[in-house]
Amino acid sequence: MNIRENVEEGLRSIQSNLLRTVLTALIIAIGITSLVGILTAIEGIRNSVNASFADLGANTFTVKNREDDNWRNGGRRNKQYPPVSFRQALSFANQFREGYQATASLSADIGGAVQVNYGSRKTNPNSSVVGSDEQYLQINGYKIDQGRNLDKNDMEKSLNVVVLGQEIAMKLFERRNPVNREITFMGSKYKVVGVLQKKGSLGGNNDSDRLLLIPLTNGRGLAANRALTYNVTASAPNISDGDFIVEEARGIMRRIRKDELGKEDSFTIDRADAMARDFDDISGYLRIGGFGIGIITLLGASIALMNIMLVSVTERTREIGIRKSLGATPQVIRLQFLIEAIVVCILGGIVGLILGIVVGNVISAVISSELSFVVPWLWMAIGILVCVLVGVLSGIYPAIKASRLDPIEALRYE
Repeated sequence: MNIRENVEEGLRSIQSNLLRTVLTALIIAIGITSLVGILTAIEGIRNSVNASFADLGANTFTVKNREDDNWRNGGRRNKQYPPVSFRQALSFANQFREGYQATASLSADIGGAVQVNYGSRKTNPNSSVVGSDEQYLQINGYKIDQGRNLDKNDMEKSLNVVVLGQEIAMKLFERRNPVNREITFMGSKYKVVGVLQKKGSLGGNNDSDRLLLIPLTNGRGLAANRALTYNVTASAPNISDGDFIVEEARGIMRRIRKDELGKEDSFTIDRADAMARDFDDISGYLRIGGFGIGIITLLGASIALMNIMLVSVTERTREIGIRKSLGATPQVIRLQFLIEAIVVCILGGIVGLILGIVVGNVISAVISSELSFVVPWLWMAIGILVCVLVGVLSGIYPAIKASRLDPIEALRYE
């Protein structure tokens, strides 16, 4: 018998024991579903994180105040550094723009846990007020949904205008157009000039959609006598020069802040892709863990399949005797049972792949706000290879046992 005949014989045997085959295939399908489902979910979440940072780019970074000063280590308080002042932030932005023909945007957190009012409507006290310049939206990956962005005229005249996050606009105005309407927060009235597109973020944290963006010059006045700390978000013109530009920016800020040689920075530089790179590392460990869990599940499935194949050998002892008496060699018998096990595994594997992709994408959609359907071709190929391997491991012992049966004794078996 050639391989094709063995496959056909395996399929006929599967058809004659349909219920047993379905149950066996389901065991394999569940194992493959757990393997592919976990890996698909991880891949989907990873793609969502990458998409969240795609607009920022690998060459975008933020220079901001150092904030780890309130912890005590060994009974000693860490050195406290003064906040980044407006003069220092402006000086850095100007030098960076002139020296590297790059983009830089100034901003400051004016208030957190702010309540916004429009007529009788009001939001929960969970909005954030940020003062910024006209380049803030572009460099931070925000897009305008309605109205316009802040402009130079707003900055120069320190106008009471605001760009709203999507969640605030929906809460206060529902289906009405918010543009040119007045809202109240932090004791002042502001005219709405624009609404941001829904941004969302991983894990359901929608701070970006609860943003109130006002002109930086206006925000400084709104803060009154309260000291503000300023952030500078900058973007290098060439992605390949990202690491070099960040180090150059570090040197500029150290000179502005008068940091002593050999001492640590009195500020921090956060790259926009740092979280994405960290998550890439974490997702690598998650993939290893998910693969391990899936393999353990498949190990249980392979043991169950081996047991079923042994039962099949016992049930078909007389059939094996007839085949041997007609000239079938031990090699042909081994191949027949081995191919039968592999076929059952592949059938279960195909069902498992489909279920795994669906389950993985559902999990990814629940966890992440980014809607994208992921088809992990690599893991699908690995899943099929694992199915074949499980079939070989599960079928090899029953196949050897079947091939070693004595034809005389097998024909006597009842």
